[in-house]
Formats: sequence, C-alpha cells, structure tokens
Amino acid sequence: MNRSIRKVAVLGSGIMGSRIACHFANIGVEVLLLDIVPKEPNDAEKAKGLTTEHAAVRNRIVNEAFQNTLKTNPAALYSPSFANRVKLGNFDDNLAEIKNYDWVIEVIVENLAIKKSLYEKVDALRKTGTLVTSNTSGIPIHLMAEGRSEDFQKHFCGTHFFNPPRYLKLLEIIPTPATDPAITDFLMHYGDRFLGKTTVLCKDTPAFIANRVGVYSMMKTMQVVEQMGLTVEEVDKLTSVVVGRPKSGTFRLSDVVGLDTTINVSNNLYAGLTTDESKDTFILPEMMKKLQENKWLGDKTGQGFYKKVKGAGGKSEILALNLKTFEYEPSQKVKFEVFEKTKNLALKDRFAVLLADKTKAGEFYRKTILDGFRYVTYRMPEISDELYRIDSAICAGFGWELGLFETWDALGIEKGIELMAVEGMKPAEWVNEMLASGAKTFYKSEGGKRLYYDIPSKSYKVIPGTESFIILENLSNNVVWKNAESSVYDLGDGILGLEFRSKMNTFGAGVIEGVHKGISLAEKDFRGLVIGNDSTEAFSAGANLAMLFMYAVEQEFDEVNMMIAQFQNTMMRVRYSSIPVVVAPHTLALGGGCEISLHADRVVATAETYMGLVEVGVGLIPAGGGTKEMALRCSDLYASGDPELNTLQAAFMNIATAKVSTSAQEALEMNYLRRGDEIVVSRARLIADAKQAAIELADAGYTQPKQRTDIRVQGKAGIALFKAGVQGMKMGRYISEHDAKIADKLAYVISGGDLSYAQNVTEQYLLDLEREAFLSLCGEKKTLERLQGLLNGGKPPRN
Repeated sequence: MNRSIRKVAVLGSGIMGSRIACHFANIGVEVLLLDIVPKEPNDAEKAKGLTTEHAAVRNRIVNEAFQNTLKTNPAALYSPSFANRVKLGNFDDNLAEIKNYDWVIEVIVENLAIKKSLYEKVDALRKTGTLVTSNTSGIPIHLMAEGRSEDFQKHFCGTHFFNPPRYLKLLEIIPTPATDPAITDFLMHYGDRFLGKTTVLCKDTPAFIANRVGVYSMMKTMQVVEQMGLTVEEVDKLTSVVVGRPKSGTFRLSDVVGLDTTINVSNNLYAGLTTDESKDTFILPEMMKKLQENKWLGDKTGQGFYKKVKGAGGKSEILALNLKTFEYEPSQKVKFEVFEKTKNLALKDRFAVLLADKTKAGEFYRKTILDGFRYVTYRMPEISDELYRIDSAICAGFGWELGLFETWDALGIEKGIELMAVEGMKPAEWVNEMLASGAKTFYKSEGGKRLYYDIPSKSYKVIPGTESFIILENLSNNVVWKNAESSVYDLGDGILGLEFRSKMNTFGAGVIEGVHKGISLAEKDFRGLVIGNDSTEAFSAGANLAMLFMYAVEQEFDEVNMMIAQFQNTMMRVRYSSIPVVVAPHTLALGGGCEISLHADRVVATAETYMGLVEVGVGLIPAGGGTKEMALRCSDLYASGDPELNTLQAAFMNIATAKVSTSAQEALEMNYLRRGDEIVVSRARLIADAKQAAIELADAGYTQPKQRTDIRVQGKAGIALFKAGVQGMKMGRYISEHDAKIADKLAYVISGGDLSYAQNVTEQYLLDLEREAFLSLCGEKKTLERLQGLLNGGKPPRN
C-alpha cells in the first residue's frame, strides 16, 4: 500500500507538541494542533466578560503554547510564514476532525491512564488505517495500546522526538508486538527522507536507547566527579568538543535540558530496570539531590550548575556552582596540559592520547569513557540487536560526533580491553568472541559502504537504510586527486565530487586549486561535479583571512589584488564551465561559502543551512563575486516589476548588516538561493541528492552559459538612495564612521558605480568594482584592526 502523509494531528501543545507541529509545518504538511479546554476563564478573560463557551477561552491553552513556541530562539519554523500551516483547536470541539488526518501524534502528559482515555476517543474517531503514535519517553509503548481495536494496534507505534525537534536529529521508532511491520518500515523511511531524522529502531525497554545510554553517561560522570572532587568547569571542559561532544559539556547541558528531566529519567530507570548490572549508577548523587531540594533546576528556574547575574557595569556574569560549598562563584577558565597534545589531532586520533594521560584528565577519561565501552556491550541485545543503533541514537540524540563503538574502534578494541582490565572492568563476552573470530573492528568500509559487525551471525553487514547514502569518508579508494586541503572523488555515474578539508573548510590556496582541478578533471573525462563535504562544523566559513591580513599589513597590495582576482576567477569558473557544477551547502555557508553557492548551476542545500555574505563584519565587502551576483539577481527581478528597487535595498541591507539566514528557506527569501535550487531535510542524503541533480543537468543536455552583459544597475540614483540611509544611521549613532565608509563602498559597487543613469553593464565590470573597493578597504587601519581581532580568536572590534 502506498501511504502519503498530507495532514498530521498533534494532540498536546506543550513544548514538545508545539515544536513537533512546527517541524511538520516546515516540510509542508497541514497540521492540526489540539489541547484541553481550560476549566474556567482567567482574570483577564473574566474582565472582558468571556466564558468557557467563547472560542478565545476554549483555545487559550493551545493559542498561548503555540505563540510561545513561535517566539523561541533558535526558531522552530524555517520561516515565520509557515505558521499558517498549523490550525489550532481543542479536544472538545475539534478532536472529531482527526478522521480527515493521516497521522495522529499524541504528546500529552506522561500519565498512562490519561493517555489511554484519550486513545479510546481517538480509536472511535479515526478512520481505518490512520497512523497513531506516541511521543512518550518513559511509558512502555505496549501498555498504551492495550484494549484498543485491532486496526488501532496494527497502526500504533512509539515515535520519540528529541527536543528541539527541528534541530536534534534523533527519532526513535518503537513498535509493539502488534504493530504491523510495514508501518514500522514506513515510519523509519518517512522520518529519514521527509523529516530529515536519523531514525533508530528501538525495543520497548525503559528509556529506549538514547536516554538509556546518554543518561547513564551523565550519571556516571557525576559519580566520578564526586569521587575525584572535580569542578563544574573542569568537567564541562573535559566532556565537550575535545571528545567530539557539544561545547555545553555535561553540566551546562543539564541546565539547558532541565535537571528535573534528568532526575525523572534517572529515577524511572532505577525503578524500572531489573537486569541492568549497573543499575545503581542511576541512584541520584548528593549534588543532584541538593539541587532538587533547592529547586535549582537549570535555565527554567534561573540557576542550576550555572547562574547568570548582572555584574559590575550591568554586564552579565556567569557564576558556577562550587560542588563542595554549594555556593556560586565566578566561572573559571580551566586548562589541561594534555589538550596541548591533542589540539592538532583529528578527533579519532585524540582518544589514545587522552586515555594514556597521567594527570587527573586521563584518570577522568579512563573512569568514564572506558566504563561507557563496558556498559554498551552489556546492553546487547537487551536494548538493541545491532550495535550501530546505539551509536546512531547517542550521536543524533545527544550531539556526539562519535558513538561509543566508533570511539572504541578509534582507540583499538584490543587496546580498550587492555586499559579496561587495569581499571577492573571487562566487556561482555561477545566482544572477545568477535576478536577470536578474526574481526578486529566494530565497523569497516567496503565498496564505498559502511558495514557493522553483526553479533548473531558473526559477520559484517551493510547498515540498513544507508545503501543510497554517499559518505565521502567511505570512498577512500575512489580518490582521483588530492592535495592537503581538498580531494576529488569519483562518485560514480560520470560525476566527480570535490571535498574541502581545510580548517572550517575555508578557502585557501589548496581549496582554490582543488576547485580548478575538480572542474578540469570533470570537463575532460566526466559529466558533472558536486562540491560538498561531510563536515559537521561548516560547509565553508569563507576565505582564509590570515594570508590576506599578512599582505595587507605589509601593504603588499599587488599580492592582495592577485588573491582577489584569483578568487573571483575561481567563482566564475564554477559558473562558466562545460559541465554542470552543483554545490551542496549545509550548516555554515559564509562569505566565500555563500559566494561559491551563488555561482553554482544548481544548489542542493540542507534545510539547516545558515548562509550569508558577512565580510562587512571584518571591514570589507564581498569581492568573490558576491556583490556582483546580488546586483545581477536584482537586475533579473526588475523585469517582473520593482520600481521602488525593494529587492536592491533588501540585498544591500543583507550584506551591510552581515545578515545570516536561519534556514535554507530564509536564504531563498533573501535571494541567496533561487527557485530552481533544492532544499533537502536529510543531511545524510545531501551528497547523493546533489549527485542526482548533476546527473539530471547533464542528461538534459547541459551547455556552457555565456557571461552576462545585460545587468541593469542604477548608478548615481542607487548610490544616492543608499547614502541617505547610511547618513541617517550614522547620525543616529547606530553605526560608526568606518561602518558608514564600508556601506558607501558597498553602495557604490552594488549600484554599478558613478554612472549618470541606469544602464546595462557586464559581470566583469562589476567584479572590477568589487576588487577596487575591497583593495581600498584593505588599506584602512580600522579594517586591519577588525581582521586582527577575528584572527586572534575574538570578535572584530566595533570601531
């Protein structure tokens, strides 16, 4: 049976319910969001003479919850306009409407009796075949379906989203014994393909997979902290980016999530587990008990492990909890000597160094990371039959770059067992049996695919669902060419792939060379080129400014001019080659990362792409064709009627304020993406989708375009328009003298220079204006100060 999801009903409008509703709206689904009717009017409603019969009263709970969600930062919606896709209502008046919906998701209070009461009503109202799922995180899924009709039970499942649903990629799918396997398969595919999730099939065990392992890791960390006497700041430093985990670390993450959430999950696990050999780890440590008693539950109560206060001069100051005195003290920056040894190492190469360290940092890692290895081996097959599901869940749900089995592979399984033995730990017996069989890793790559060790069959199998993914790391045998900062891969079907590997994938000499080489190779022997990468940090954070700064300080302006010209030529090569070039941005696409996207034949971007021309922030203007391209795109839009030059003004303001889109949808609205470009929600499928786009362009008979000579610019009229606004901003002290100078340069270029009247110009004419303005700004002391501030690891000064 072909099943499509056009309309989704979300029952419960709390934090999770409203945000789940928003994410379905993000992908174009029509949503019905319902909640309970208040028992009585509030004081404001009574003052207006309203009763519980009035719609404003009856929908107050859902209205307020949804409005609060719309105010959240980061935003729950890709675009504010998508709020129109969500219809609000209440259970009493609107529940019957679910008969017209394809999927009903329950997100109400975690109380089995209340849930079952609602399901009884849903069962009576839904049409046959409608999906019904629960977002519960703590109630056994099979208990909720008891007593329901056979068709309800066949179409019932757990679908556990993580908060915030737009940003956290995990979706746990938990079937019951009565769930139709076809429904499970559909939800696994739909979550991946249409919601952009890492879908993980889970067993109906307490806390499923991610919270079982993630909360265990947090509780074990707190246990070790009490044993070793570490500080809050030390632990957050040890458990953050150095080991490939979120920069919030352990305690800051707990404050963000809410300590009450961690406590509830931990208490439920301790009460519900019967066969877990490490069950006692879920007993709350003393620090957690005290925080709970004091109602210091994190951000939601204003204080937890950290507290923000107003310091001297009204500036915010972060205080950290002293775990010995339970007093708040100014947060301290901490350093560990071992981090000097790992700072230039790839993530996978750090663990051997960290675990061998003889200081308290190494002791902490041996007590926590090695115990994590041990713990997950004993969870097989209790919570999962396949080890990759545990890694997928913890990475997607908690933002880890490497799962525990992946980390163990990086260290070496035998080395891990050796270190564990010293600590008095040992893994489950299946690990030793695996090694005895000759298998030395939990994962391996073969034929461009990623395989995992399957315990029951004692063999390697392809991770299901990833067959159509293109993961560049798995294509090491397909490298056609490489240098220190970039690689060109054969993606198959006549398409090449170019990957950047510089720091934050910035454009330096190596990347520039890679772009030219990739296009040349594709023009010679292939049909198309995809420019993309698998980085979790950035598609590209722009140009490498260190060399530019050095030349500018030395006043080597010929070198600066050559650098800019080379960069412009590279962008134009992307636009004007004999093969289609598809660019696949994701996460950060700033400065040059935005400019290369602007020059692509087609962009295939992830929904979570944050794109912008941000050069003004360091005292410059976009000069890799970014300003030229926005003038060109505005010119194309004039034909459809824009006498007030609104599109040009918007483009100017976006560049002048260094605005970065909060989604690919907003990048489209900012004119950084075009209507022919694609937005995909699945990050894992990005390179594969971009490759398909390149094939489509090649199959359609791609021919090299000609450089444009018909770009309509406004000349003096445009400059005057912008100068008036810039002067007003300067007089109002919203911008500095130097900001005004940069804005004037930008206005000059985007308007086509000091032309007497509106007329057509060429791309090269605008590129020359860009380069001249950029060069002149490189000679400005205040621009150099901004560049230096950024390169020294801080923010550019507002001079």
